[in-house]
Amino acid sequence: ALGLPRFDFRVCAIENGPIRTDAGLTISVAYGLAALDGADIIIVPSWKELDVPPPAALIEALRLAHRRGALIVGLCLGTFAVAATGLLSGRRAATHWAYTDQLQALYPDILVEPEVLYIDNGDVVTSAGVAAGLDCCLHIVRARCGAEAALRLARQIVLSPHRQGGQAQFIERPIARTENADRFTQALDAVRRTLGQTHSLDRVADAAGLTRRTFT
Repeated sequence: ALGLPRFDFRVCAIENGPIRTDAGLTISVAYGLAALDGADIIIVPSWKELDVPPPAALIEALRLAHRRGALIVGLCLGTFAVAATGLLSGRRAATHWAYTDQLQALYPDILVEPEVLYIDNGDVVTSAGVAAGLDCCLHIVRARCGAEAALRLARQIVLSPHRQGGQAQFIERPIARTENADRFTQALDAVRRTLGQTHSLDRVADAAGLTRRTFT
């Protein structure tokens, strides 16, 4: 209906039986690793026990799929499992900003970029956490099926077709302070120091040396 190709979608697992997630969900998986043999796109949506290498069977399955031309995707913590295959060695990668230091420590040969939403290396794609995984998957649809198809899909799932910015806006950092701050910074600092008071837009704009419109 959206002009997209029909996907043969399969959820695969290493282990037999139901899979219980940290989110309280239980997933019944019908396919094992053998289902990866004919896949064009393989997505690892997350991972557990980040310091423990994935089973050799999964690593080998991902390497074989990559060699025959499949696109390998690691979403959020799924990047850790993809990194274990060696496919990201000497290349750029993304993961949830809270785990970038851990990924870098485990795989020092990878250039981990904590501020981006996703990174496309052509044959291997990685993304930051949760919502960034949606941005990444929409990017894959755009690259494979075109901008119009991606736009239709974005509208269907009520998602921005292309989100600006990166993870930097979500990373917790202390506010930098400078000795010779400009009037704009001084005005905002004054508001921060007196958050219990009422501040009008006109008064703060005046303190910043700007017109109301420019300050807004």
